[in-house]
Amino acid sequence: MKKLLVILLTAQGMLTANAYAADAKTAQALAQKSGCLACHGIENKIVGPGYKEVAAKYKNDKTAEAKMMSKIKTGGSGTWGPMPMPPNAHVKDEDIKTIVEWILSL
Repeated sequence: MKKLLVILLTAQGMLTANAYAADAKTAQALAQKSGCLACHGIENKIVGPGYKEVAAKYKNDKTAEAKMMSKIKTGGSGTWGPMPMPPNAHVKDEDIKTIVEWILSL
C-alpha cells in the first residue's frame, strides 16, 4: 500500500511540474510577445527591474497581483526609480494576469 501511495504521489508531482513548466513557457512567450522582455530580464535589470527581483519584493504582499496588473496596464514610475514604465493598454487583461502570476512564481 505504501509503495502504491509513493508511486501515485511521485506521478502527481511529475504531472504538476510538467504543467507548471508549460504554464511558465506560455507566460514567458506572452511576455516576449507583449514587449515586456525588452525592458525586463528574468534574472537581472535591463531598463526595469529583473522579474526575480520583482517577485522577491512582492513575496509577502497579498495585493501584489492587483498592484502589478494595474501598473502594467496604466504604466507609472517611482516604484523602482525615476524611469517610467509606459502603459501597456494593448495587452489583454488575461495575458497580463498570466504574466503577473508567472513573475510572482519566480
